[in-house]
Amino acid sequence: MAASLLLHKRISTTLAKAKELRKYVEPLVTRAKEDTTHNRRVAFSYLQSKEAIKELFGEIAEKVGSRQGGYTRIIKTGFRLGDNAEMCIIELVDFNELMLKETKPAKKTTRRSRRGSGAAKATDSASTEAPKADGDADAGSNEENKA
Repeated sequence: MAASLLLHKRISTTLAKAKELRKYVEPLVTRAKEDTTHNRRVAFSYLQSKEAIKELFGEIAEKVGSRQGGYTRIIKTGFRLGDNAEMCIIELVDFNELMLKETKPAKKTTRRSRRGSGAAKATDSASTEAPKADGDADAGSNEENKA
């Protein structure tokens, strides 16, 4: 399963298996940051797949070289029909282009600030105009009382 994750960058499985797979794969990715013969042999003893080792020490190590940890992401997808097991997708974080594209525009514009400031301006202007109108009426009635 670990070799499949490294080769395909994303697999669908149950939540329990994904959580255990994360514990198994993340130390291997950390080892892959330093490409030594010893680290390659240790990783091969875990994976037993030459293709997975090439991918791990090649493309994956390049992309995650600057990352401190947290190389995988688990996304829950619902429940399986047959036995109602909770399903999810486990993927390598830096290889999901859709998630990377969605985060960039979200940082540029925030809807919360526009909505909050617009509502605040509308209530501020309404609240400042209302007392003036009441104050003018009260001032007029005070002037009438004085006269």
